[in-house]
Amino acid sequence: MKAICKNIAAGLLLAAVLAWFLSALANVSDSESAESRQQLESAIRRAAVACYAAEGVYPPTLDYLEQHYGIQVDETRYMVSYDIFASNLMPEITVLDLKA
Repeated sequence: MKAICKNIAAGLLLAAVLAWFLSALANVSDSESAESRQQLESAIRRAAVACYAAEGVYPPTLDYLEQHYGIQVDETRYMVSYDIFASNLMPEITVLDLKA
């Protein structure tokens, strides 16, 4: 009877450790995803500022940044909103993670 109780306790402990590990792994994945999204948004902003410094105007579209400034957006993972009001004002840039 004691052996059965020990085996059950060991199984429950193993299940608890496994659940904790999977939870920790999910948290790391979420943090990594948020960081990647933020890095893409920062890269787009830096490229827009570089364009303004070099050309005197902010880029008219995200496609312009992709073609001339090396920005690469994984469109299966991110949606980028690039709204420009005037060529001398910083565009509104928002990056959304589609897989979140």
